[in-house]
Amino acid sequence: MKGISYTRYGGPEVLAFGEVSDPKLGPDAVLVKVRAAAVNPVDWKCREGHLDGIFEAVFPVVPGWDVSGVVVQPGVSVTEFAVGDEVIGYVREDFLSRGTFAEYVAAPVRTLARKPRNLSYEEAAGLPLAGLTAYQVLVKAIQVKRGETVLVHAAAGGVGSIAVQLARHLGARVIGTASESNHDFVRSLGGEPVQYGDGLAERVRGLAPEGVDAAFDTVGGEAVKVSANLLAPEGRLVSIADADVFDYGGRYYWVRPDAEDLLRLSELAEQGVVSVHVSETLPLERAADAHRLSEGGRTRGKIVVTVDWEAEDTP
Repeated sequence: MKGISYTRYGGPEVLAFGEVSDPKLGPDAVLVKVRAAAVNPVDWKCREGHLDGIFEAVFPVVPGWDVSGVVVQPGVSVTEFAVGDEVIGYVREDFLSRGTFAEYVAAPVRTLARKPRNLSYEEAAGLPLAGLTAYQVLVKAIQVKRGETVLVHAAAGGVGSIAVQLARHLGARVIGTASESNHDFVRSLGGEPVQYGDGLAERVRGLAPEGVDAAFDTVGGEAVKVSANLLAPEGRLVSIADADVFDYGGRYYWVRPDAEDLLRLSELAEQGVVSVHVSETLPLERAADAHRLSEGGRTRGKIVVTVDWEAEDTP
């Protein structure tokens, strides 16, 4: 089958489009015909070797953890899905090898849920990792309550934009950091935008003089320190980007594949509570360009690569 792979750590130039090994279907997995796969910052961080201390790389590596597509074959023990089911998944293994940037992926059922019927394949591909991150942080780690004020960093990004929508759904007031060009977008999601950078603490204090009840850091660095200083008494701080958050009394969180959580996100998408903004769609063979765009750090919503099945529509 065709796919993207790399045989060594490096920049986007190490990504090659061509033949990759066909996936092996385990008893508790389904073979998914990939229609779209989202790009996440973790993809290029893995490609550059920044997470080598966490994930073993079994080269050649096919990148990608997000997917939307169609089930073409269930494993022998699978009863949850059948041929023809449209699914989404956060298909993360405990090592780097068989990702979603390919024509097919073997996905364990614990990583999958049905695709929201009202989302395109491209939109649906952007939901799993970003959506699960936002959902698990807000619902399980922070435990946002109605009437609280939540600070969300990078509120126009993939995780941040979904976090704003979910926090509003939970009944919270949301203050979101974003560039001025994205302020209207953040407002459309239900958040109150503030410019990031120097003077951020003063700007947030102007909106929440008594501090924020919770802060969700997605960028790390100075944002962690600023967030800690903005917390109200008993406020909670969670970061997905910087383990130094422990030094400020916060919690570091790494998203887990969870079929029940993903199904809940799919339901919220169908109810119109959560939407996915896709800023760029590129064909699979241009995955290197997609990585470059993601590394730029200025993406509104999600970047997605797609697989063209017009020429061949059978496994």
